[in-house]
Amino acid sequence: MNNKSKKKILIAPLNWGLGHTTRCIPIITALLKNDFEPILASDGDALKLLQLEFPHLKSFILPSYNITYPKNGKIRWHLLKQLPHILKTMNKEHRLVQEIIRQENISGIISDNRFGMFSKKIPSVYITHQLTILSGFTTFLSTYFHQKIISNFDECWIPDTEEKPNLTGKLGHLKDSALNIKYIGVLSRLEKKVLPIKYNLMVILSGPEPQRTFLEEKLISALKNYEEKVVFISGKIESEQKKEQIGNVTFYNFMQTDELEKTFNESKFVLCRSGYTTVMDLAKLEKKAFFIPTQGQFEQEFLAKKYKREGIFPMAKQDDFKISNLDELPNYSGFKVQTNQINLNLFDVFI
Repeated sequence: MNNKSKKKILIAPLNWGLGHTTRCIPIITALLKNDFEPILASDGDALKLLQLEFPHLKSFILPSYNITYPKNGKIRWHLLKQLPHILKTMNKEHRLVQEIIRQENISGIISDNRFGMFSKKIPSVYITHQLTILSGFTTFLSTYFHQKIISNFDECWIPDTEEKPNLTGKLGHLKDSALNIKYIGVLSRLEKKVLPIKYNLMVILSGPEPQRTFLEEKLISALKNYEEKVVFISGKIESEQKKEQIGNVTFYNFMQTDELEKTFNESKFVLCRSGYTTVMDLAKLEKKAFFIPTQGQFEQEFLAKKYKREGIFPMAKQDDFKISNLDELPNYSGFKVQTNQINLNLFDVFI
């Protein structure tokens, strides 16, 4: 099939941390293998990462939500104050996507948590693992708002299994819903490989600032008392990869998929945030991890507590973490869930 006859699918992940972006990578790869032409759209680090992974694909810059994160971790009211800007950006990207559709003759859209990336003229899909948006006593309102957004799309894809055991619990499962929900299985760009263990600990960071930097500084200080070999990936997407060796710790600013997959498989334990994309990677790779949820991010706190309660992963609050906490890791099971390849019938919505 030549390029002129391939259907073009616009892929648009939210630029908040890198999780929304990295879980789109296996979908983009599957589209390429099945004679679709993916077109990339995002902003900031999310777009930079996609352009590094797929330099041959056309890309568009979308308006940035520029969601800021409070230093004290009290995110609920901080986000509420930004709501007018979020709605303005949503409307701006919705107008822009109509122009891209006309310009590129787009046949379908896959939006990962970008609210305005839908069209009534072509099939539009929304990816999320949060049908319920936890926000404390405002959970009802945040959930209602999110589900209203989802209703603009033809389908909602949940990267999880429908039946128990599953990864998201009440976040990704509703007792009843009028939404057109499809569970697409655990999404990870990484594959499990049997490799010799090179590092006792892999630290991998992501997420919004300034909390990413706060955790980076805390862990660098804590690791001065750690005697085993460590690989430390800061999660900062820059024009060139940087590597630095300080004592027993090897630092990288970022890694692309192939190198990241190799490093995960060469590491005995992982220390990271409890972001859902990282959770899916750990499930696919069957790795044991210690979680430090982002302070004030209800979803990460819920997942970390859920997995600790179930005996899967240990966790600690950012302010409470000590390097000695890693001694708990052998006492937890890690995931024992089935992970599948992407069901290619999902793409029938675009045919």
